[in-house]
Amino acid sequence: MTGELLKLTVYFGERDRAGGGFLADELIGVYARARVAASVLLRGTEGFGIRHQLQTQRLLTLSEDLPLVSVAVDERERIEALLPEVSAVCGHGLVTLERARAAAPLELPAGEQAKLTLYLGRGSRPGPRAVVELLRRHGVAGATALLGVDGTVRGKRRRARFVGRNAQVPAMVVSVGDGERIAAALAEVARVAGPPLATLERVRVLRRDGTRLAEAPSVPPADPSGLAVWQKVSVYASEQARAGRRPLYAELVRRLRAEGAAGATALRGVWGYHGDHEPHGERLLSLRRHLPVVTVAVDEPERARRWLAVVDELTRETGLVTSELVPAFRASAPGIERGGLRVSSPHA
Repeated sequence: MTGELLKLTVYFGERDRAGGGFLADELIGVYARARVAASVLLRGTEGFGIRHQLQTQRLLTLSEDLPLVSVAVDERERIEALLPEVSAVCGHGLVTLERARAAAPLELPAGEQAKLTLYLGRGSRPGPRAVVELLRRHGVAGATALLGVDGTVRGKRRRARFVGRNAQVPAMVVSVGDGERIAAALAEVARVAGPPLATLERVRVLRRDGTRLAEAPSVPPADPSGLAVWQKVSVYASEQARAGRRPLYAELVRRLRAEGAAGATALRGVWGYHGDHEPHGERLLSLRRHLPVVTVAVDEPERARRWLAVVDELTRETGLVTSELVPAFRASAPGIERGGLRVSSPHA
């Protein structure tokens, strides 16, 4: 992938259907037929959408319809060509389009905050865990490895099986930090394994372990495409981080749902860190899990400003909080239709 890219993200439920099968399978099938460079299907642990129906692993009655997130990245023209089919398949749900660019070491902005996402196989060399460790050595503010259960890698579909190593099934490593540090880490990955499949996006770090670093950006009234700009807030923390008696991620989802946010999803990683904390995740012979969790919420800027106070309240002591602008967002359900999927060139 080179030049201007688009990232297409769909948030939906595990039991959502399309045609004669499940929406998850149909979406990845669309990406495989189009030979999309990178796509990953992630299973969430907790979340809700525009209808505000809670989905969670913590309650047996709600654990049979967990949230899913599919992410697809490719050159602008290929993703735009897929939008009519994806929109028809999805019907209802939360869909976003975000601008990205292929990440090459010399293209990364020094002195600015950036989000780097590497798309790789579970068993690649270096693998997701090793990449997280490498990013930490370079002083990147935080990184989380997320394992996919389906997706495409360089245009080929790779689906997880019950039996087998699933070494080629896609995974993502999402990292946030100073552009210069990310550039150095990316250069080392390239020296070890060749140029990685990676994307770079603008991000603003709002909080880090309770310390306020920046305010949420003032949002322009519209994107050059003519559509309103939306806001995405992500909270990177440990599964063991608490907010009162609940896990932080669970309380975030609960409070954001109560505030009427358009949607939020918590994704459990396998290895990660934020700030000065030691990397943590799945360990053999461990009696207590200590996995990283990323909680993502997307909404209109005016609504987001209201519930950002909740995020501030709950992350007063821990967590890495970031904010991004999303130029295209569609949230739909029976009787509800907000936003649209159209993005102009950033040079328009």
